[in-house]
Amino acid sequence: MKTRTLLATLLLLTGCGKAHDSGNATTNGTAPQAPAPPAAPAAPAAPENSDASQAPTGPTAPSPPTPEDRKVLIEPKGPIDPKSVEAAGQVVQHYGALIEQRRWTASRAYWGSAEAAQAFERNFRNYADVHIEIGDLGDSEGAAGSIYVTEPVTFYGKKNGGGTYRRPAVVTLRRVNDVDGSTAAQRRWHIERIDWK
Repeated sequence: MKTRTLLATLLLLTGCGKAHDSGNATTNGTAPQAPAPPAAPAAPAAPENSDASQAPTGPTAPSPPTPEDRKVLIEPKGPIDPKSVEAAGQVVQHYGALIEQRRWTASRAYWGSAEAAQAFERNFRNYADVHIEIGDLGDSEGAAGSIYVTEPVTFYGKKNGGGTYRRPAVVTLRRVNDVDGSTAAQRRWHIERIDWK
């Protein structure tokens, strides 16, 4: 009888040891804990020689303007002296914007002669549309009480019957120097002529 009791106690102790070793048993009255979630992957380390100031942030820089972008009327960042070469460039810009809109009558105001403007407009009768690329202003030159400056341009667009055209030209602008007896209109920059290249 003692042998059976001893054997039962041994079996009971052996079973308790196995239960203690299994992950299902509780220890010291604490409930089993769920395994910890896997750690989030760490961000890749920056190279040791990297320069934070060179890292790209935000949108990339805009690409350089195309020739078609140049035809857009450019507004000055500040007041422009009406006698300056920059003011002459604005005359070409305004004229170009008006003819692109086919506002021929309004565009004639930028010429020294309405008749010369109308004669030049005849060049565009066979064109479905007119656009202008404006080049860089030349240096001003004085002659006989007037100041002149030239600016290269290219007229381009579609023909009425189909197809396209590109015609380079040079715009000559003039204004009368501040001489006695000159009118305000004469002292403003205006288109003197446009010559085809």
